[in-house]
Amino acid sequence: MFFVDTLKFEGLGNRSYLAGGPRTAVVVDPPRDIDQVIAAAARRGVRIAYVAETHVHNDYLTGGPELARVTGARYLVPAAADVSYARVPVADGDTVEVEEYLVLRAIATPGHTPHHTSYALEEDGRAVAVFTGGSLLIGSVGRPDLVEPRLTEQLARAQYASAHRLADELDDEVPVLPTHGFGSFCSSSQAEGDTTTIGNERTSNDALTSDVDTFVARTLAGLEDVPAYYAHMGPANAAGPAPVDLTPPQPADAARIAERLAAGEWVVDLRSRVAFAEGHVAGSFNFEGDGKLATYLAWLIPWGKPVTLLAETPAQITDAQRELVRVGIDRPAAAATGDPAGWVRAGEELASFPRAAFAGLAAARERGEQVVVLDVRRDSERANGHVEGSVHIPIHELHGRLDEVPDGTVWVHCAGGMRAAIAASLLDAVGRRVVAVDDGFEAAVDAGLTVTRP
Repeated sequence: MFFVDTLKFEGLGNRSYLAGGPRTAVVVDPPRDIDQVIAAAARRGVRIAYVAETHVHNDYLTGGPELARVTGARYLVPAAADVSYARVPVADGDTVEVEEYLVLRAIATPGHTPHHTSYALEEDGRAVAVFTGGSLLIGSVGRPDLVEPRLTEQLARAQYASAHRLADELDDEVPVLPTHGFGSFCSSSQAEGDTTTIGNERTSNDALTSDVDTFVARTLAGLEDVPAYYAHMGPANAAGPAPVDLTPPQPADAARIAERLAAGEWVVDLRSRVAFAEGHVAGSFNFEGDGKLATYLAWLIPWGKPVTLLAETPAQITDAQRELVRVGIDRPAAAATGDPAGWVRAGEELASFPRAAFAGLAAARERGEQVVVLDVRRDSERANGHVEGSVHIPIHELHGRLDEVPDGTVWVHCAGGMRAAIAASLLDAVGRRVVAVDDGFEAAVDAGLTVTRP
């Protein structure tokens, strides 16, 4: 009997897989923090014999080279991928024996990248699962625009052909196990649901239900901005990421936090947006630890800028470190935990700003207050409707465009509150009067605000 264990990474919206038989296993698209993969294999009582990459990733750092080194596994990487480390080059149709009855077969599926490769797990010659990486996803495909703008349309057409190849070669009941599509910006759209099969995708995936020209046009029209940190992931993965260091960072007292801020470094508060609004170190930024910390912090921060982390507990610092090393933010300069009153020097006070619902914004307008409404959602979200008179600066652009925000009290909103809290902290740090709208966007109409729709 074979098994497939799914390792979920909610923050980045990705998955890795451990699959095999009673004695040996293969790991597909491992994360950089390999300790949890090794622990999963230990729980199964199996030896990791192979590590397989579907492609050189753009949205996270792989643990593949280090996992192969530590376990002695053979490292399978698509032959056409330009990498600088030792690997076993894999071409279309190549197979490796995981167990005597269990084979992993490479299927060339270019599109997400030119060298992208999927892997079918075959038991006694019959496919029982397919690891599709950034090729065929749940209801979608991996975006084709991460390699080179001039190749985007060509890769979109390749994605279409790859999706059809998988559907043509594999039976309807074969589970589709993608790496992307659960929140990762590597997906051209996000998954609806948690599992799928070739048969389900055959009837619901745009790549399999549309003609190629319609599919390509829709895919290209739906592409949005690429997170800035992606530019650093591909080269790092091609070179081979260094092993991670998850030991606790140096403790920071109030004086050291102040020094970090004075030096222009980033002090990141991981607490909830509610707690941050009530009291925080002036100049610090709020990226909730249980939100999409790695994605948004890595997207916004100037690359290489030192980071000091603030949290309620050491465990929250530990969790944040693990999230951040996956995208190359390796060692916090320092960290502090506990009561935020201890994070400021004697005689200094914590800063704060109000939170409100859309009803509060409507009431402020009714009172005739001159307010600035700042929408920090993505372009596609705003295109589906926006508060009349609002200013639009997507969250990932705000840090570089703060001087474009009009004078006055800024009521900042997103779709649900998390991104608005980040934006409010950025504005508060430069001395702007701000109100964080912590509310679902659908409540804007119910509050009496005029929402302009296409």
